[in-house]
Amino acid sequence: MNPLQVGLDTENRPREKRQWPRAKVAAQAELRLGGSAPIRARTTDLSLGGCYIEMMFTLAVGKELEIVLWLGQSRVAAHATVVTCHPQFGNGFQFTEISADDRDLLETFLEATDTAS
Repeated sequence: MNPLQVGLDTENRPREKRQWPRAKVAAQAELRLGGSAPIRARTTDLSLGGCYIEMMFTLAVGKELEIVLWLGQSRVAAHATVVTCHPQFGNGFQFTEISADDRDLLETFLEATDTAS
């Protein structure tokens, strides 16, 4: 059977599902859930489509929230949904809504990070 037909690449690894490449970035983040105080954390990787945040107390898949990222002196806000949960380790978030200006800031930051690597 062709490996591409079973969700594997030609080297028998799972195919990448992400639309955007990830960068290993430790950016300050605030998770805002309704009216509660923000949860402060740090990303471990970041892309135009989302991020992964290591955290001891994880959130359930499907939870919607606002994420504020501090990229240098720039503040980027996005609405997001929890898409992965690794209990007592972290969550993966997909950005569902981000302003054009904030997306531009994020893209510029990621491009600068990529060229610095």
